[in-house]
Amino acid sequence: MGGFFGAVSSEDCVCDLFYGTDYHSHLGTRRGGMAVDSGSGIVRKIHDITNSPFRSKFDDDIESFHGNAGIGIISDTEDQPLLITSRIGTYAIVTVGKINNLPELVAQIFADGASHFSESCDGQLNPTELVAAIINRGRDLADGIARAQEAIKGSCSMLLLYDGFIYAARDRYGRTPVVIGEKPGARAVCMESSAFPNLGYTQCYELGPGEIVQLCADRIIQKKAPGDKMKFCTFFWVYYGYPSSTYEGINAESARCRNGAIIAADDHVEIDSVCGIPDSGIAHAIGYSNAIHKPYLRAFVKYTPTWPRSFMPQNQKVRENIARMKLIPVQEQIEGKKLLFCDDSIVRGTQLRDTVKLLYQRGAKEVHMRSACPPLLFGCPFLNFSRSRSEMDLIARRAIATLEHGEVTPEKLEKYITYGTGEYKAMVEYIRSALNLTTLKYQQLEKLLIAIRLPKDRVCTYCWDGKDIDA
Repeated sequence: MGGFFGAVSSEDCVCDLFYGTDYHSHLGTRRGGMAVDSGSGIVRKIHDITNSPFRSKFDDDIESFHGNAGIGIISDTEDQPLLITSRIGTYAIVTVGKINNLPELVAQIFADGASHFSESCDGQLNPTELVAAIINRGRDLADGIARAQEAIKGSCSMLLLYDGFIYAARDRYGRTPVVIGEKPGARAVCMESSAFPNLGYTQCYELGPGEIVQLCADRIIQKKAPGDKMKFCTFFWVYYGYPSSTYEGINAESARCRNGAIIAADDHVEIDSVCGIPDSGIAHAIGYSNAIHKPYLRAFVKYTPTWPRSFMPQNQKVRENIARMKLIPVQEQIEGKKLLFCDDSIVRGTQLRDTVKLLYQRGAKEVHMRSACPPLLFGCPFLNFSRSRSEMDLIARRAIATLEHGEVTPEKLEKYITYGTGEYKAMVEYIRSALNLTTLKYQQLEKLLIAIRLPKDRVCTYCWDGKDIDA
């Protein structure tokens, strides 16, 4: 996916921009970029961050940046920011999201007289350039952004740097967060509010779905009011969001602790300790541990000196090798113990199966697993979160295909989605057996939403139930 940060200040903003962008490194692994308005033009740098963190790649560039306004991005996809010269102005742009109707939009732009696109991403059109092409057809930048929001199917949040200030826009249905912070003489905008405290900002505003604002050093000017419908990605509270970040007034770490406690309230199993799969399962496990008054202990510790980043490389084989290298077992916490683990989710199951095997090799007596969310049954069509190329990569889908002998109709699938049915229980048992777990339980969707404290009509739950609007 990716994450962005922008700052406008009465003084030089580069330090804030550098560290604020770096605070989004957990959201992407491929490209990092910054653009700063120097007063006499926009200076831009983009680096490949596949094998090294954003901060180390940009350390040597800081001295070349000077200006009072800038935007930065960590991207899991294309090169950004792009510099665009158009009839409505020269600006830099960054985007985060997923455009599902990209071919149709390209065909429409060509039909309207455009001759070419210049940027590419993995041999395909750079989506950010497409967004800019739509924006450039507007009466002005705000109108163009609104046109892009309306035209795009999927999601697209963005920042534009223009003439010493920033346009910020949240995607049409608010699937990703866009928040604004303030301090004397400066305003900043980003996706993760965790970027604010150490830079001296206090969160003051959160854009609504489809809202567009102009950000100046001393004020926020609304250019388009938010829409009524919101479908915030629930996975921000389950996993993707940074623990110290707050979305819609709800802190991610606190929601995860509540979720673990709710899972524990419905659970009755004799165990010696509760463990969290680092790092994503830790808060859920702490909530579980506190609720049942059993010790939270670390059966694994995460080795971060040479593998510090949360996300993994694109290649699945390399990703599995790195995941195995990062988790180091603590023998004394494993041998002869009945262990219960919490994790944010179970996706493919490959890494978890290897982890369980290692635990038994180290002498674990029992291994119980609790997933902080329901079984993942659908690939996300709205954000570039999942690297799965097919829904059959998901272990729950493979289980259903096996149980149904390959014939999975929508009617049959609905029975597996519904918690507590015979089909649902058979799917969970299949996964438990495949992963060699003593017991396996998934959180119920309704109870996950209780932990998050938002109604279902305000969040996206597509990856679990396949139901949403305007895919």
